[in-house]
Amino acid sequence: MKLLKSLCGSIIVLMLTGAASAQTAAGRTIRIVVPFPPGGTADILARVLGEQIGKTGGPTILVENRPGGGTVIATEQVARAAPDGNTLLLMANSFVINASVRASLPYDPLTSFEPVCLMVDSPQIMVVNAGSPFKTLGDFVAAAKAKPGELNYATVGPATTQHIAFEMFNRAAGIKLTYVPFGGGAPATTALVGGHVMAVLANPSEVMEQVRAGKLRAIAVASRERVATLPDTPTIIEAGYKDFEATAWFGLVVPAKTPKDAIASHIAMFNSALHAPDVQAKLAPQGYRSIGVCGDDFGAHIKRQHADYVRVTKEAGIKVGD
Repeated sequence: MKLLKSLCGSIIVLMLTGAASAQTAAGRTIRIVVPFPPGGTADILARVLGEQIGKTGGPTILVENRPGGGTVIATEQVARAAPDGNTLLLMANSFVINASVRASLPYDPLTSFEPVCLMVDSPQIMVVNAGSPFKTLGDFVAAAKAKPGELNYATVGPATTQHIAFEMFNRAAGIKLTYVPFGGGAPATTALVGGHVMAVLANPSEVMEQVRAGKLRAIAVASRERVATLPDTPTIIEAGYKDFEATAWFGLVVPAKTPKDAIASHIAMFNSALHAPDVQAKLAPQGYRSIGVCGDDFGAHIKRQHADYVRVTKEAGIKVGD
């Protein structure tokens, strides 16, 4: 992605398996662990924020991509990190989803971390290859009904926001699709461009460049209202699926027992970076909606989301083996 390429020179990227956060000669270093591959929404967000913090004289931000295990690997890594304020996790819906679909976890999302800020959310976009015969969501559903199980879809997963949302859509539409999991939205999108899968549900930042280039076609958005970046693409609700909504959200947490003054410093620093004009100019075209809800309010959001996903995954019968 063009945005990703422009940022790589500005932020040091660590591809490690477990290095401790460090102090550099230039001053303090803070590490953001991202449980998704490079090029995805969480990765881009971390880099944009890190670049802004660096420009304004803040600490050096190191972005470490640790995909795998349905985000459990990276999340456990941060849960076990020293609670000194130098390691953060850029988490998403999967942070609480895992607690509702896995029999056990090596951490507790409600007690092993302290909330910093809910940074942004991102309405999900359903896209197909531009060369496919599916011009609308209705076309796709009709084909799926005609050939049960023969059409497939890809998302990051399993048991992620996108996987759960697509499974709920299958139930709402009365169709049966074959699920193809990927390590991130960006790899899933690449597979769609290559014609290896038939549809993808992903964040706008992961598909918009290919949509603009004419390689992919957006057939629906999963927000309640149309998104500004795709004004001509109808919502799934408009297509007749009442109250269907799927939105990914991204926030920052630190290990439990991190000092309150360190958390307060992070809240001020990241919230300021989020609302900087330069950051807004980069995030808005990618389909991000800035939130900036922090501290206890973000903690309450996490608890609500946890309760919601326990209910939704139980209704859908979604479980992941350990």
